[in-house]
Amino acid sequence: MLNVAKIVPGLDKEADLPVAGEGRTALPFPDPWVLVTALLLLALGLLMVASASMPIAERQTGQPFYFLIRQSAFVLAGLLAAGFMFQIPLARWRKISPWLLVAAIGMLALILVPGIGKEVNGSIRWIGVGPINIQVSEIAKLFALIYVAGYLKRHGSELQTASFLTSASALLRPMMVLAVMAVLLLLEPDFGSVVVLMAAAMGMVFLAGVNLWQFGTLMCGTAMAMAVLILSSPYRRGRLLGFLNPWDDPLGKGYQLTHSLIAIGRGELSGVGLGESVEKLFYLPEAHTDFLFAVLAEELGLIGVLVIIALFMMLVWRAFNIGRQAERVGMKFAAYLAYGIGLWFGIQSLFNMGVNMGVLPTKGLTLPLMSYGGSSVVVMCMTLAVLLRVDVESRAGGAHDE
Repeated sequence: MLNVAKIVPGLDKEADLPVAGEGRTALPFPDPWVLVTALLLLALGLLMVASASMPIAERQTGQPFYFLIRQSAFVLAGLLAAGFMFQIPLARWRKISPWLLVAAIGMLALILVPGIGKEVNGSIRWIGVGPINIQVSEIAKLFALIYVAGYLKRHGSELQTASFLTSASALLRPMMVLAVMAVLLLLEPDFGSVVVLMAAAMGMVFLAGVNLWQFGTLMCGTAMAMAVLILSSPYRRGRLLGFLNPWDDPLGKGYQLTHSLIAIGRGELSGVGLGESVEKLFYLPEAHTDFLFAVLAEELGLIGVLVIIALFMMLVWRAFNIGRQAERVGMKFAAYLAYGIGLWFGIQSLFNMGVNMGVLPTKGLTLPLMSYGGSSVVVMCMTLAVLLRVDVESRAGGAHDE
């Protein structure tokens, strides 16, 4: 196929994709499966936040719909932010990807400065801006994945080369930078975000076609580092031991998990009915945030659980389809970014559900698009807007970003 970019110097075909409102052909309509699935998850999230938070909202504020009102405002802000993000061409994200990484590291470092970071439940993960708290790690994960996609676009050939030194060097450079981010996240502490970020980044590297020997070495090294981090911290080690047998200390380390399991067990096939959860009545901590899934399982049963799992599977499947579509037309940056977004959603939702069901150690990870929390909802909406931008650009003429 004739590559015009090689004949006409300076022509950036990805940057010249048709953009609505610039006198060119309008972009195609975004993937309806992603749109409908995301809106369903947002709607179900609002419904479950309302149900799970009413008792605690009534006790803390005297207004039973306090958290629902705030979550609705967060969803609206997320949709507005998504509309803005969708307008930004992928070429711009690719060009500024190194600066986004610098911004992510800067924000994570800033939050550790005394007087700037806000402590909640023993963790310093938020920056207070008026009446809202911004969780920096959510923004940092998005910026980090954009950086990794840009790096893989620029150095993909080095990663795939047969030369051990060349491919190993190309592999270690981004991992070392992400390790800096991981250290800053661990200082908050936020071990869950470290796991999600590193798993998604390594998945992107694997899909980019890295030399398998180097990738296997990296996987073993990362697994050993994670094991050392867990065993060297009494807090993390206690969480692991509590997860293995929560019934040994049901009023202490195993309290959250035992009540989560009780809630899920009570749901059976069809649930006890919307709004009829008992565990949300001050038994299950964080019922409207980290353990929203347990309340959903109690009220909607196995049927509701399977619906939620199917919706997240749909999002991940579409993200990988969009990535494969972009890769077919030569848009490697877009493809890697779509893969990373799909991995992020899949890994984080899997971890949240696994924690609720007692198959993974307790982590402070929200259920994407559903759990209460402004930063998570807004950033996830923005991330899906970027995924939709990948979809429309890859279908708008099949431009190559070589």
